[in-house]
Amino acid sequence: MKIRSDKLKRLSEQTGIGTDELASSVERTGLPADKAGRAVRNWIAGRDHPRCKAKDIANLSQTLGCEPRELACFSSEVRFHRGSNLKAKLIVDMIRGKTAEEALNILSFAPQRAAVHVRKALAAAVADAELADADPGELVISEATVNRATPIKRFRPKDRGRAHAILKRQSHITVSVQERD
Repeated sequence: MKIRSDKLKRLSEQTGIGTDELASSVERTGLPADKAGRAVRNWIAGRDHPRCKAKDIANLSQTLGCEPRELACFSSEVRFHRGSNLKAKLIVDMIRGKTAEEALNILSFAPQRAAVHVRKALAAAVADAELADADPGELVISEATVNRATPIKRFRPKDRGRAHAILKRQSHITVSVQERD
């Protein structure tokens, strides 16, 4: 679960609540007052450091007077997918910006091997959103990325005692959903 920095900034400006008041609402064990202020400023700037927890989003939304699902962006990741990141990017490009229902339908009929893992990541992100009482019909894919992972290295014996490397590519697939504004 990530925080939507644009929404947080807009709501804090509309309500007139400053970063100091927001920081006092997210103070907890492991995040004292001085670090809470820096954390809120980072979240408003779009940086996710320190990582925002569900409890922090609930406290911020209570302070701003909105629902936690309005501030949250629900994401899921499949790590070490056995396939090239270039092939998985083709699948991810098909669903980026679409509604969650439409993307699930597209992925269920896609013949590519990466579609299975992209569908799993999307289903997990939608399930996280539903746990936070988000409307499944209003969910839109806000972010869908594929990053290269470390390849698995194998070697094929060749003539005169040589060996040629075989790289089995892997990738990390990330899918994020949020409610439509």
